[in-house]
Amino acid sequence: MTEDKQKPQRPGEKSREELRRLLAAKQARKLRARGQRDHNAWFGLGMFGLVGWSVAIPAVVLTALGVWIDAHHAGPYSWTLMLLVIGVGLGCVNAWFWVSRERRDIEAERRELPKEDENDTD
Repeated sequence: MTEDKQKPQRPGEKSREELRRLLAAKQARKLRARGQRDHNAWFGLGMFGLVGWSVAIPAVVLTALGVWIDAHHAGPYSWTLMLLVIGVGLGCVNAWFWVSRERRDIEAERRELPKEDENDTD
């Protein structure tokens, strides 16, 4: 007959485990900060530019197509205006995709980090 006996807990054992948890959380936070050194103001401006270009390129390309269609095949409707609106709409959907993907990545990274002590200010 073997019985599962709990090993008696030594004095200070719980505080050691708590200290290990806090140190692991701090270490993970510092490693994440080192890995994100390139996420500074230039990164933010680059992301801003990416969103702008993702709206501008479809709008300009479809507007140019609309101008060409209107020049070669005249009709009662303005293809330039219609394709401009469609291009801006597609660009906005594209920008929304990029921003939501970046947000998902940030949230996933935050979920992977160990919980930190609320009273910890370091």
